[in-house]
Amino acid sequence: MSAQSSTPAATEVRAFDSVSVGDALPPRTVHVDRARLVQYAGASLDRNRIHWDERFAKEVGLPDVIAHGMFTMGSAVTLVTDWAGDAGRVVEYGVRFTKPVVVPYETGADIEVSGVVKAADPETKRVTVELTATAGGEKVLGRALAVVLLD
Repeated sequence: MSAQSSTPAATEVRAFDSVSVGDALPPRTVHVDRARLVQYAGASLDRNRIHWDERFAKEVGLPDVIAHGMFTMGSAVTLVTDWAGDAGRVVEYGVRFTKPVVVPYETGADIEVSGVVKAADPETKRVTVELTATAGGEKVLGRALAVVLLD
């Protein structure tokens, strides 16, 4: 009996020459529910009760449980990493948190993410993508910019 190993198909990194300022990245919806928040809390070691305990969240003045800011930030940048073809190609990323993502028990929440190429430098092959992230019709991230190094 011989063991066969299968290697996953390599993802191609997006070519710089295929990108233009103004290009829109395919939008994405990321669904988040309480189970996902508890999983993220365990993985990130951020076990703050505002992310899983509805009664506590309301006692401290929040409308309900809220998603971790870093979860929201990470969910948004996956739009760029998938588009670029390699997460390691993101060389800069920053956001400003503008509103929390409220996660009701019954329905969860959807984070809608879109992106537009704002700049492309042919000398460095760096592309700047501006992201827009909303939840419940409200912008949850501001000044969300990712810089990607392409081939």
